[in-house]
Amino acid sequence: MASEQPGGGLPPVEHTNSLMQPIGHPLPGWTPRAHPPREPLIGRICRVEPLDPDRHAADLHAANLADAEGRSWTYLPYGPFATLTDYRAWMEATCMGEDPLFHAIVDAATGRAVGVASYLRIDPRSGVIEVGHLHYAPLLQKTPAATEAMYLMMRRAFDELGYRRYEWKCDALNAGSRAAAARLGFRFEGVFRQATVVKGRNRDTAWHAILDREWPAAKAAFERWLDPSNFDGSGRQRQSLSALMGSR
Repeated sequence: MASEQPGGGLPPVEHTNSLMQPIGHPLPGWTPRAHPPREPLIGRICRVEPLDPDRHAADLHAANLADAEGRSWTYLPYGPFATLTDYRAWMEATCMGEDPLFHAIVDAATGRAVGVASYLRIDPRSGVIEVGHLHYAPLLQKTPAATEAMYLMMRRAFDELGYRRYEWKCDALNAGSRAAAARLGFRFEGVFRQATVVKGRNRDTAWHAILDREWPAAKAAFERWLDPSNFDGSGRQRQSLSALMGSR
C-alpha cells in the first residue's frame, strides 16, 4: 500500500482509543457528501461543462487531429481515434455515465471544446474523489486555460461539495503527468506496482493527492497565478505556479 511517510513508515500517533491503540483523528458530525452535479463550471478563460457528443465531439476530434503522432494518447486506455465516427461512438459508449463523470473543457474565447477531464472513483461516503481521463488537444496544452480547468474542478470538489481528498493517478512512467500533478499542488504518495493492464502492457500506477486541509493554501496559489496581473503584455507568466505552490 502507498503511504504518506517516506520509506513506507507509519504516520505519527495523534489519537488513541481507551485501549491505547492508535486511531485516526475524529470527524465529528461527518456526513456523506453529494455527488458532483451536471452543471458547468465557469472560469475567466474556460468553461468546464458536462460532455455532450452533439455539442463537443466534432470540436474535440478536430482539435485532437493536431496531435498527428498520437503522443497524447500513449498512457490512456483508449485512443487515438482516426475518425469522428469512431471518436463519437467511443464517447457515447463510455462517457455518458455518472462515474466517471466526463466534462469538456471549452475555450471561452472561441467557444470550442479543446480538452476532456472527468471526476471518477467518486466516494461520497468517505469524501474522496479523483480527477482523471485527462486529454488535452495541443491547443489546450500548457495554457492558462488548462490550469484554470483543474482549479475549477478542484474548487467544486472542496469548496462546493466538501470532499476531504482529491486524487490524481497516472502511469508511473508518464513523466509529464507526474510533473503536472506536482505543479498543481498534489503530493506524491507512492506507486502501486502492476496495478492494471493498459493496451496490452503492464501499468504501475503513481498516486498523488491533495487533502482538504491543504486546499486553502493551494487555492490561494492558483488564484495568484491565474490573476491577469501575473501575466505580462505577451502573456508570459511573471511567477510560476510551481513557485507559488512551493511557498505554501
